[in-house]
Amino acid sequence: MADKKEINLEEYANDHRVSYLIAEWNRLSQGEKDAEELMEVDPAMKELAEKELNEIESQKNVLMKQIEAIVGGDNEREWPNEVVVEVRAGVGGDEAALFAEELAAMYVKYAEIKGWSSKALDESRNSLGGYKEAQFEIKGANVYRKLQYETGVHRVQRVPATEKAGRIHTSTASVAILPIYKRTKIEINPSDLEIETSRSGGAGGQNVNKVETAVRIVHIPTGIDVKCTSERSQAQNKEKAMTLLISRIQQQQDEREARERAADRKAQVGTGDRSEKIRTYNFPQDRVTDHRIKESWSNVPKIMAGGIEPILEALAKVEEGSEVATSA
Repeated sequence: MADKKEINLEEYANDHRVSYLIAEWNRLSQGEKDAEELMEVDPAMKELAEKELNEIESQKNVLMKQIEAIVGGDNEREWPNEVVVEVRAGVGGDEAALFAEELAAMYVKYAEIKGWSSKALDESRNSLGGYKEAQFEIKGANVYRKLQYETGVHRVQRVPATEKAGRIHTSTASVAILPIYKRTKIEINPSDLEIETSRSGGAGGQNVNKVETAVRIVHIPTGIDVKCTSERSQAQNKEKAMTLLISRIQQQQDEREARERAADRKAQVGTGDRSEKIRTYNFPQDRVTDHRIKESWSNVPKIMAGGIEPILEALAKVEEGSEVATSA
């Protein structure tokens, strides 16, 4: 039992939050060994040594509870229940913008199916009504665990409504799934920020039109730029923008670390890089193909209506254990 606990503690050996507790744990472990050796070399000391071992076990149980209480938050770090979904039109002009809007709707509909909540944070549309880019939050149990592999370039092949000759066009849109962590190690120096306010566009009454509620924040060291217009007060939009900024900085670090680990991983669905082409939606052939696992599904309309569960389950299954081909 003790050996199992010691092995689990190895990953926290350099964690400053519990280093003093682990040092005490190691001291007690040495005391256990000393007591066991004493029993072997001097049987007359067995009763005293057993008493010492019982006391050490009690102390270690207390230590373990303290350590678990401190590092237990790491589960939230890994699987937060809130994400921001970013969708941006890529190659393909108006058709790419329309596809970006459909992808956004697909995730919102999937959220409805799962009983999650969703809310638009910011959007920019083109002349035909499609998304140049959009951000919206989704909240719900295991939302990041489910959507974590959606980051990357999504490609659509179909005949656009504006195409009179019936030719198939290929367009793209990029998706980024940004987990919102309740606990994060990211620290931001206020002097590294540029904060701008402006009037929010769209519906919302006089407050939206006359008061500068929209907030844009630029993180100078990384160049990351975020904007939030969904709330009616500047303070609320600033708070959400800061949350999103921290998440994007965290994601940038996670992507870098994932690429560094990728060569050592047995199974790899993807590094989380938003420039990685991950999936093609072929409307004429009624087929959706995920290039990372070389698997396809039919019934594109159902998938675009939020029916992506089979795809997400296949990705999770592959990542959990089997070998995966590198993405195309």
